[in-house]
Amino acid sequence: MICLYLRPFGSTKSEISQQSLSRYLYGESTILSADIIIIGSFWLLCLDFPSIMLDKINLMMLCLLNDKAVDCKQERCVYVHTGGRIPQRWVFAIMGFLALFNAYAMRVCLSITITEMVVPMHKNVTHVVENTCPITDDDRQEGEDMSYVVTHLPGGMLSEKFGGKYSLGLGILATAVFTLITPLVVEYGEAVGLIVTRVLMGLCEGTTFPALNAMLAQWTPPEERSKIGSLVFAGAQLGTVVANSLSGVILHYSTMGWPAVFYVFGAIGILWFLIWLVTCYNNPDTHPFISERERKFLHERMDAHTHKKPPSVPWRHILKSVPLWALVAAQVGHDWGFFTLLTDLPKYMSSVLKYSIKSNGFLSSLPYLTMWICSLVTSFLADWMITSGIMSRTNVRKLGTTIASLGPGAFIIGASYAKCDRTTVIIMFTVGTTLMGTFYPGMKVNALDLSPNYSGTLMALVNGIGAFTGILTPYIVSELTPDQTLSQWRLVFWIVFIVFVVTNLIFILCASGEVEYWNDPEFVRRDREERRLKIANKKAEKNDKPKISP
Repeated sequence: MICLYLRPFGSTKSEISQQSLSRYLYGESTILSADIIIIGSFWLLCLDFPSIMLDKINLMMLCLLNDKAVDCKQERCVYVHTGGRIPQRWVFAIMGFLALFNAYAMRVCLSITITEMVVPMHKNVTHVVENTCPITDDDRQEGEDMSYVVTHLPGGMLSEKFGGKYSLGLGILATAVFTLITPLVVEYGEAVGLIVTRVLMGLCEGTTFPALNAMLAQWTPPEERSKIGSLVFAGAQLGTVVANSLSGVILHYSTMGWPAVFYVFGAIGILWFLIWLVTCYNNPDTHPFISERERKFLHERMDAHTHKKPPSVPWRHILKSVPLWALVAAQVGHDWGFFTLLTDLPKYMSSVLKYSIKSNGFLSSLPYLTMWICSLVTSFLADWMITSGIMSRTNVRKLGTTIASLGPGAFIIGASYAKCDRTTVIIMFTVGTTLMGTFYPGMKVNALDLSPNYSGTLMALVNGIGAFTGILTPYIVSELTPDQTLSQWRLVFWIVFIVFVVTNLIFILCASGEVEYWNDPEFVRRDREERRLKIANKKAEKNDKPKISP
């Protein structure tokens, strides 16, 4: 077993690296430091690359051993780490990951628990109860999805103006409180009370992605954007996995019954908020614990395109941005396929294969777990390809998005032609969902590329429009599969494949990984001043008055 350890404050990274490596090689220890494992991983990843890359790899090794990061374009090392302290941008990354983990866990736990909620809460009370539940999952989900979209744009704009710490934190806190009181609401408010509660939760969670993106713009240098962004956003997948699995365990073992599920996840959400308050801040300048070295590094790498107080959102230029609409198209394509699998795959497994995927917690969670792993692995590869000069940032985003679109589309179609071979179908759906993990280092972080200053607003537009597909696809699938036959489902999967292909083609042709011109605050101010003068001169000309000079 190989373990990781944190270096003591009094030792340098290179000293520990040499000591731990020599002890490990001579059999004196089975403990390796994190930097040695990183270095070894780089060597393993690079074995298949041409020898022309060896000079860059050697530079990378040298920088890692000396507590530095790599700037491959200038072939030099730049200081990154914190001289013994934990890098605060990675603290933020972990807390951001846990934010989405909690948000999705609190959202998903009801889907597992709702089947048990028809049982009376007080077992010592005898009365007649119908064996049907007045709460339909479709009603609850539709209300929550609609309210979730509503707060996207306000959340993004407020996060850009005042910082995302409280927009995100208070949203998760409120969601946790609503989760905690859900058993009480169901007992006294029944179905209507539950639906109202879930709508309010949707409103609170709507700020999550825009606020996180606004904070990522302040904390993520370009060479770490894929890694940190993918780590944060992939929290949604692991939250889904844990909620599906842990909810079943709690239902099985808890003497409190189904209310225990909401108490557990609500309490975890509140605990996260308390830790978030003292560990995470809007930007490096307001963080009391960050080292001066890390603060300086972030300023050097990010100040060119990231500003603390940019002008208000330049809507006219944003809405005319072709790369932005390419990003919207890619998000719609991804969400169309993802929500179809998330919502309708259990129906397909039940109606066509006569197999309930919900009866097997492992198979239900496996695709999301492998998708999460894929996103983390490919995010490191994406940043490495960008910093080493193998591919441009634009092409890396296009490659990741293409794999996340065409790969799942092809495997979904293949599954529909596997007929009733359960093993083959499950493998194909799992592989297809796994490949969706490249979506995170592909287009999910692309809003940060286009405009760090307005990344919250861009995420609100992109993610908000994409979320509508979660409302639309269940209706389309329902209309196309009235009899739940294999041929009807095959048509559904062909539509998913076509949507994947078309939206991905738009992204390939029109996407960009470079900063848009309207991200520059000086351009925005100058443009607004010119427009103000133009309007004023038109009024002056109309009233026969002298024109105003710039």
